[in-house]
Amino acid sequence: MPARVVSLALAALAALALGVLPLAWPLSLVGLLALAVAVLLPGRRRDGPDRQGLRPRLALLLALVLLLLWGQLHRPQPGPRDPSRLIPPGQEAVAVRLRGRLLADPQPTGSGEGCRALVQLAGARSELQFDPCPRLQQGWSLEAEGQLRRPRPAPHPLLAGPAERLARQGAWSLLRVERWRLLERPATPIADLRRRMAAALLAVGGPDAGGVLAALVLGSAVVPVPLAVREAFRVAGLSHALAASGFHLTVLLGAVMAVARHGPRPLRWGLALGAMLLFLLLAGPQPSVVRAVLMGAMAFLVQESGRRSRPLGVLLLGCLAMVLVAPAWLLDVGFQLSVAACAGLMLTARPLEERLGGRLPRWVAVGVAVPLAASLWTLPLQLLHFGALPLYAVPANLLIEPLLTPLTLGAMAMAVAAVLAPPLVGLLALPLLPLTRLFLWLAQRFAGLPLAQWQLGKMLPLLVLLFTLGLLPWLLPLQPGVQAWRRPGALLLALALALHLALLGGDQLLLVHEGRRDLLVARHGGRGALVSRSADGLSCGRARQLALGLGLQRFDWILLLDGVGAEQPGCWRAISPTVLAPGDGSPPLAPGQRLASPGLAVTALAADSQALLLRCGRLAWALLPDRQALWSWRRLPPQPVQGLWLGFHPRQVERRALPRLDPGRLWISAAGAAGGWQQS
Repeated sequence: MPARVVSLALAALAALALGVLPLAWPLSLVGLLALAVAVLLPGRRRDGPDRQGLRPRLALLLALVLLLLWGQLHRPQPGPRDPSRLIPPGQEAVAVRLRGRLLADPQPTGSGEGCRALVQLAGARSELQFDPCPRLQQGWSLEAEGQLRRPRPAPHPLLAGPAERLARQGAWSLLRVERWRLLERPATPIADLRRRMAAALLAVGGPDAGGVLAALVLGSAVVPVPLAVREAFRVAGLSHALAASGFHLTVLLGAVMAVARHGPRPLRWGLALGAMLLFLLLAGPQPSVVRAVLMGAMAFLVQESGRRSRPLGVLLLGCLAMVLVAPAWLLDVGFQLSVAACAGLMLTARPLEERLGGRLPRWVAVGVAVPLAASLWTLPLQLLHFGALPLYAVPANLLIEPLLTPLTLGAMAMAVAAVLAPPLVGLLALPLLPLTRLFLWLAQRFAGLPLAQWQLGKMLPLLVLLFTLGLLPWLLPLQPGVQAWRRPGALLLALALALHLALLGGDQLLLVHEGRRDLLVARHGGRGALVSRSADGLSCGRARQLALGLGLQRFDWILLLDGVGAEQPGCWRAISPTVLAPGDGSPPLAPGQRLASPGLAVTALAADSQALLLRCGRLAWALLPDRQALWSWRRLPPQPVQGLWLGFHPRQVERRALPRLDPGRLWISAAGAAGGWQQS
């Protein structure tokens, strides 16, 4: 007990120090180390050992909070040798020449034009963007010339931006390559091994089934799994099956230890450590992979020493080791989901299995408890980062669980055979390919079910905190001290959900401005409509992301103001049943005509311009894409509007002609406005 009291006191001191002391990191480390020791040491109660007590779990939760604070306060920043410092203030780009080593094979960009690759420079990193895409490989050194820019941040918190993506990789600049030359082509045995394994599995199974088999060995971050397959697994709640994680390492270690169970200790140690090292080299140093390897190594060492380990302490020490090496990893979404799921399996799966065991057969109870515990613990992170929940995750995991272990072992055997005995790959594929296609078919069927993905919209961080506090008493094991907090926890859950649904159900108008693209989203009663100035593929992708972040299954209607036809008409039709696009030949709205759904409407105001009136519940905004629309609108009888959107930069005389509005109700996209938000 004294050890726990001291550890909790140090942890509280560390938490306070993080906010008030400039040299807080030593106290933080002391507090985290003390917590790790306290969780690992077997505490004592009056009636005997406290091996399943509440204090270690509370210590773990407090430690994880401290780890997240540590990561927030130690975010990576551009160093003195970072290329971004070459860009003068107020200037968008500068011509430079960079030399470095590629950290990965070039990958296609999200728009499908060209490719990009991260490059390691002298003391810094940057991203190279090629168009067309060259045949380069990881580890090669090259010299590149072009325009160096700072990546643009996301135009809205609901959207992803290149600045945030690159910052997670330690890069703050990108170079649009105009010329390049290869300097050195050193040997890259690990990267070549990955390519050889992936190519063999893709050749025998095709892009879909072969991609799934390769992802079971190398992880989807390394293997080019088709986007449709990734999307099906994500919607079905099976993304973890394609991501290199602790499950795949557990399967590999289980097979290795089964072979060496009765062998001498040096053989067991060699095979186990070799398997973990091979897994790390093949899957790459991703945060979730590093956490799995660290936990596996510590659990193996404890098991070989003949002592009883505390899984929570192993998890805490693994996270602590990663924090010391790379604090930014704590902000990685994959790492957060991995840790939360692992904590759920340690804290909630067994009590949930015992509770279900009285009503269901044991194998069903085990199959349901594991994915349900992991889903419940990752639920707050799902709401925070994605705003969508896979409703069929538990039954999907229950059905694919019998397939996942043999497929993982079989895929690993095929990968090894691709290197050591290529003729065996075809023989191994005979039984594995039908299982893989069944696995893929199940994921696609679950993803195709009605409401397979419940889009609740991204929840505000404060509401996520309330939701988490209310959920914790229901996730921790059944103990009197925890049960007393379940009723207040239920009230917190209800309050967080009620506030979130109230925000989603209000009348809201959102402007997202990105370059020459403008997206205006109107929301009313939980539904939404969209007016887009551009009809290109990137605008459609942004609209899809906005719908997901706002909790919309589809837009009621979409109006495209672009005079050029849509690049991807199928993309727009996939997110709305009604798309009006004059650039594609749709008849434009005549004066007085409306495109409407309950509470949402856009009305054409003039025949000689694109002047529009957008109504969203009690909000009424005039939309004037160009000067002709402004002067057409001024010639009309005065109409009461609460806001105005201009798609151009008005001259001084035009500004004087505008109605008097609050600055927050006058959106001038061409003036560089980052975006806007209005709610009645």
